Amino acid sequence: MSSADDNIKIRAVVLGGCGFIGRNLVEYLINNDLVTVLRVVDKTPPQLAFLNPSHTKCFEDPRVEYKSANLINPASCASALEPDGGQWDLVVNCAGETRVEKTEAVYSEGIFTLSVNVAKQCAKVKVKRLIEISSGQMYSSDKPHKEDGPVDPWTVEGRMKSKVEQELKKLESELNYTILRPAIVYGVGDRRSLTPRLLYGGIYKHLGETMKLLWTADLKMNTVHVRDLCRAIWKLSSSPEAQGQTYNVVDEANSSQGRLAEMVAEIFKINHDYYGKAISSLAKNDIASVAEEANVKHLTAWAEICRKYNLEHSPLEPFASTELLLNKQLCLDGSKLRDLLPLEAPEPTVDRLLEVLQDYASMNLFPKELLV
Repeated sequence: MSSADDNIKIRAVVLGGCGFIGRNLVEYLINNDLVTVLRVVDKTPPQLAFLNPSHTKCFEDPRVEYKSANLINPASCASALEPDGGQWDLVVNCAGETRVEKTEAVYSEGIFTLSVNVAKQCAKVKVKRLIEISSGQMYSSDKPHKEDGPVDPWTVEGRMKSKVEQELKKLESELNYTILRPAIVYGVGDRRSLTPRLLYGGIYKHLGETMKLLWTADLKMNTVHVRDLCRAIWKLSSSPEAQGQTYNVVDEANSSQGRLAEMVAEIFKINHDYYGKAISSLAKNDIASVAEEANVKHLTAWAEICRKYNLEHSPLEPFASTELLLNKQLCLDGSKLRDLLPLEAPEPTVDRLLEVLQDYASMNLFPKELLV
């Protein structure tokens, strides 16, 4: 494998290819003419994945082959990675359970079991490079966390991804892999990262109320645009130095809850405020009830919005998990990767967030009336 500049095209597989990161990676690989064959593996077929026209066009490219598989099942995983016609140069694992508020067993199977199956199968069929998309939720601190720093994940996803990383290290002698730990990934097609916060903005505009948030404006919520994550995947896939390495993928903005809330408020022309540490600390003692109350309010209002603007099949949900309401900082040191790859989107902007909503509005999945 080589860089895009060398005009060498590869055979690649994107697991979880119909998901948010996966569809953007498919678009990146196809539009930049980087592959001869691109197998997209997902349980959800492209026709049911709410792809926008740009992504749909890429999935219809003759180089793209869609394959349905349940990667939790070893036999199905083996079939998904069957190297028909030649060795795979690159497998990118974007798959994994992302639904909120499921049981520990569901996440264990949907993240840990799935990723270990993938890693073992990649070793068996001698994939040249596996890129494992892990999680940036490995340690809460308001100081930038380095890749070799202490690990104490605060979400179930982070805990499962940490276990996956440990399993990959055990396979080091037989598997060429690279681990990416992204910050909060945003961009077109996002449903579960920053998009729920964008939906809150629309909801509070609809309700005519001030949007109030737990904790303070200072809470670190570092971000990265999905295009830069895709660029990082491609760059590291061909780097010999990246073998067995872990990289934080984060932009330069050092984003906080306050900065993101300001942009949401600007988009929807609403007021926002914070409950502060004292009241939030009291809420923390019964965070499940606080989350349930907030979710009932938001989901009820969202249902009203969908009826009012005839959004019959929107997959968007303004749902907050209890874990993400905790006073936990997502603050990453991205210097290790940044030396190799300058960013195209160094910070979130109103226009970049608006792009996400405008894309959904163009497919009648979000009311364009709330954006004026």
